[in-house]
Amino acid sequence: MSLKGKMPFLKDHEGVWEGYYRYYDQDGLKIDEHRSRLLCRVVNDTDYHQTNLYRWKDGKSEDRDFPAQIKDNRLFFSGPIDGWAAKVDLDDYERTLLLYWERKNEPDLYLYEMIQVSNDGNNRARTWHWFKNGILAKRTLIDEVKLTKDWSDFDGKNPNYEDILKVD
Repeated sequence: MSLKGKMPFLKDHEGVWEGYYRYYDQDGLKIDEHRSRLLCRVVNDTDYHQTNLYRWKDGKSEDRDFPAQIKDNRLFFSGPIDGWAAKVDLDDYERTLLLYWERKNEPDLYLYEMIQVSNDGNNRARTWHWFKNGILAKRTLIDEVKLTKDWSDFDGKNPNYEDILKVD
């Protein structure tokens, strides 16, 4: 069976997403923020590959790739992060994903993420909870809009801060 057949909820996540990441410490104080462009791809209806492009106002940038394999109705990530993503079966509307991951270069740290997609599939809200040594250390709030379902025109592009969420 195809990836989209096994995991139909991916249809709402595939495409190009742009948004804002805002990071808060355990006391609720904002400690960082940046813009993002995410390319969420289902390739050949068999593989999932996500590329995250992070851009800060001061010119700092980070690009991260997250290929995944499907197993037991979950996406499993291996690389800079090890973890999984799965739909939340209790959500009758199939709008919610739950993710868990650990970063290989940060021992004693793990994160849980929850993603909600709007009814029309064009907006997402995401929250991360960062636990360090078993204690909540940070939260991340992410607001995103889908630019297009077709990621191919954006693949390999290197946007700057002003190119992301550009208002014409």
